[in-house]
Amino acid sequence: MTNWRVGNAPCSWGSLEFEGMAGKAIGSSQMLDELADTGYTGTELGDWGYLPTDPTALHAQLNRRGLTLLGAFVPVALKHATAHADGEASALRVAQLLAAVQRLAQSDTAPFLVLADANGTEPVRTQNAGRVRPEMGLSDTEWRVFARGAEGIARAVKDRTGLPTVFHHHCAGYVETPDEIGQLLSRTDPDLLGLVFDTGHYTYGSGQYDAQSALAGFERFADRTWYVHCKDCSGAVAQQARSENWDYFAAVRHGVFCELGQGVVDFPNILRRLEARAYAG
Repeated sequence: MTNWRVGNAPCSWGSLEFEGMAGKAIGSSQMLDELADTGYTGTELGDWGYLPTDPTALHAQLNRRGLTLLGAFVPVALKHATAHADGEASALRVAQLLAAVQRLAQSDTAPFLVLADANGTEPVRTQNAGRVRPEMGLSDTEWRVFARGAEGIARAVKDRTGLPTVFHHHCAGYVETPDEIGQLLSRTDPDLLGLVFDTGHYTYGSGQYDAQSALAGFERFADRTWYVHCKDCSGAVAQQARSENWDYFAAVRHGVFCELGQGVVDFPNILRRLEARAYAG
């Protein structure tokens, strides 16, 4: 496991991309201090503007705490071709910051541009997160648009900054279920777009809510997994969300993504399988 590094992200300190769901505001300096003091070695960027967006200032904040910049989450409504240009511009703005900090740090470890759908913006998907049925998904034409947008952004990021792009499957977006993840990966260039495998979102999005879900998902998609998010999922809350027809945001408020070790994700076996596949980074 010597090639593994464990990081965290501002969302664990209450900073979230979803309006109205942020916790008590904690300043970025306090967040970074606590992250480093806990023993994490890296952080994601968080929402644009939470951490400094000037490369020199951001590098200074990270460097004095011995932290690496791991990546940044960029949501884009990829179903809509009209959103692709603005999405690419947003991704490039973030990627250029990541790349500049990497150069200042003289690091040979490239951070990831973490691309995602505009999760939580489509009513049907938001209402049915964790229990999506096939008829709620994209048509073949929409899949072509979606995949073209994702691949185009990944290509632009690679061409302009040299950074890799990973796609974050995410509940309440159009790439949530195992088959939807498979669709996107089958329609995109494996040299351009990898996967960030999120154990909690995969478990909830699979509709199974048990320990075997994430294990099976990792085995299915291991060859495209470049980055891993360790997140737990409460099977009891997921089942209650199904029975009471909670939307995604209600399920999150009730703790569907719970503290690590309190849910159903089998982290010891996930880590063993990562090790067996010589995962690094």
